[in-house]
Amino acid sequence: MYRFELVKLVSQWRIRLLLLACWIVPALFVAAVSRQSTLPVDTLFGRWMHATGWAGALVMLGFAGTWALPLLTSVVAGDVFASEDRLGTWRHLLVAVRSPRRIFAAKALAGLTVILLLVAGLVASSSAGGLVAVGDQPLVGLDGHLLTPGDAAGEVLLAWACVLAPTLALAAIGLLGSITLGRSPMGLLLPALVALAMQLAQMMPLPVAVHLALPGYAFIAWNGLFTSPAQLGPLLIGIAVGLLWAVTATALAYVLFMRRDFTDVAHDGSGRGAVVTGVLPLVALAAVTVAVVGAATGATGSGIEQDKVQRSAATAFAHLYRLQTRQLNRPAVTEAQLKVTASCDKGSVKVAAEGPGNDWRCVVSWHLPGVDAVGTAVYQLDVTPDGRFMADGDGPKEVNGYFLVRTPTGDAPNPLWQFDGNVDLLATSKG
Repeated sequence: MYRFELVKLVSQWRIRLLLLACWIVPALFVAAVSRQSTLPVDTLFGRWMHATGWAGALVMLGFAGTWALPLLTSVVAGDVFASEDRLGTWRHLLVAVRSPRRIFAAKALAGLTVILLLVAGLVASSSAGGLVAVGDQPLVGLDGHLLTPGDAAGEVLLAWACVLAPTLALAAIGLLGSITLGRSPMGLLLPALVALAMQLAQMMPLPVAVHLALPGYAFIAWNGLFTSPAQLGPLLIGIAVGLLWAVTATALAYVLFMRRDFTDVAHDGSGRGAVVTGVLPLVALAAVTVAVVGAATGATGSGIEQDKVQRSAATAFAHLYRLQTRQLNRPAVTEAQLKVTASCDKGSVKVAAEGPGNDWRCVVSWHLPGVDAVGTAVYQLDVTPDGRFMADGDGPKEVNGYFLVRTPTGDAPNPLWQFDGNVDLLATSKG
């Protein structure tokens, strides 16, 4: 039965087209963008696509979590049961199999198999495109530290593995919508609509417990893998929440499927009662998850505080200063020798230095061995509600201004000019 359902899925032209696209298009996209003079610097790791092939796989991961994976789960899981309603083949299928349990298991596993093949294609294709176009070079992490090619490969694969949890959650929601809404096109669109709603919620200045309790948080929490030490707290919570939603939505879909009356030829969805049965438990799960995450972590507010921003900005600057020193062939220094500190505020003493916003301003200070004067540099920070920030150099020009630096892979912008960072939303103010 599983083989039969898998053949039915793969024989559809749209599924074949998606498989072909996932295994070919990412490689072409990453290779083409890596060769361009202008890079997608607004995308995480986009500014490093000239430097290493592994950056392209992470750029594709960011795009996949936002658009590709929700749409893929909609096309596959959102239609796996509804297609039988449109074709009117339930009675024929039940006569051949005589077990609704086996039918549900076979369809769910076949849909899961196709989704995993699509994700594997995205990973393999984007990685291959970047490695062929740029090469297997070290990757600069979100706090400025340098990952060896081997470490970068492992972290990239682990990051892709982490987003399987929210992908499974969306797939389970797709199964639930496919069973509940029948021939209605809303069943096909349900995973994409849920993903869009979660993305909008992540962009809003909500309490950190709400952000962490959303099943799609692991789509962005993989950022924490690329800091040293890794920010695993939010990521593990995001994975756990995604898996919990996947199990709950699949169980609800199974219960509704087993209650269905297959003798009704004109069946067009499971009715208002089934919609309530499917929606209310997920709403209750979201509320309980928010309460549990808030109580377990003790997180309050946005999680973005002055001390955290200062610590993250200083750490990233110290690592990138050492990178700039090597690129300019200056005497090597260590983070301990630099003693980097940062003083950050939100542009006015009347505004509390906390929460997201594009009005953060940081003054970074450091010391050089044998030099009495203290070096200072000014940055403007744009901090998003999920803790990611982009620092834009605001002088002095010879430190964090725009100029090209010669690297083994070619000329590249000054690493201290603009850089990305990540604030650990669960870390305490005092570390």
